[in-house]
Amino acid sequence: MKILEMFDSSGIKVEDPSLRKYINLDAKMIQKGREREKFGRMKINIVERMINLLCVPGHRGKKHKIMTHQATGKFSKNAKVVIEALKIVQQKTNSNPIQVLVTALENSAPCDEVTTIEYGGARYPQAVDVSPMRRLNLALRNIIHGAQDKAFGKKKKIKVALAEEIISASQRSNESLAISKRNESEKQADSAR
Repeated sequence: MKILEMFDSSGIKVEDPSLRKYINLDAKMIQKGREREKFGRMKINIVERMINLLCVPGHRGKKHKIMTHQATGKFSKNAKVVIEALKIVQQKTNSNPIQVLVTALENSAPCDEVTTIEYGGARYPQAVDVSPMRRLNLALRNIIHGAQDKAFGKKKKIKVALAEEIISASQRSNESLAISKRNESEKQADSAR
């Protein structure tokens, strides 16, 4: 079985038991349209989810950052960006790029977050565990945002920035925005316990 008829997904291991159910490595792509709502996010291939997230450029909280000619609404253009990034990952690491992507997602998925609880008119930060689906969503979003930040307004292409972000996240490097966001979130949660 090959994802996008290029990348083998047969021998890939998901080490994190909570994410194992949510990281879908099926080789089939689900057709666009109303039928997708029946399946939900856990039935969509992880590479296809990354392509879809690349379509929505960097919304950071309530601020909207304008990103032009890197990511458009065209699925085929964004698919080419992700495919080229996975080919670059394969060349640089000499291993299966889907396995590198899965390792990057496991490493950059935060376990704890902070929420606000109001008690007696005062607000207090409270540490909470993150659900596996939200962990995966945050990891994907942070990897895409890290690549867009490295490529926006610079000479570096988005496909090279995305490949570097995936590689550095799989190696737990602090150069990765996703890893630094995870560390920051878990430090805030530790201080709010």
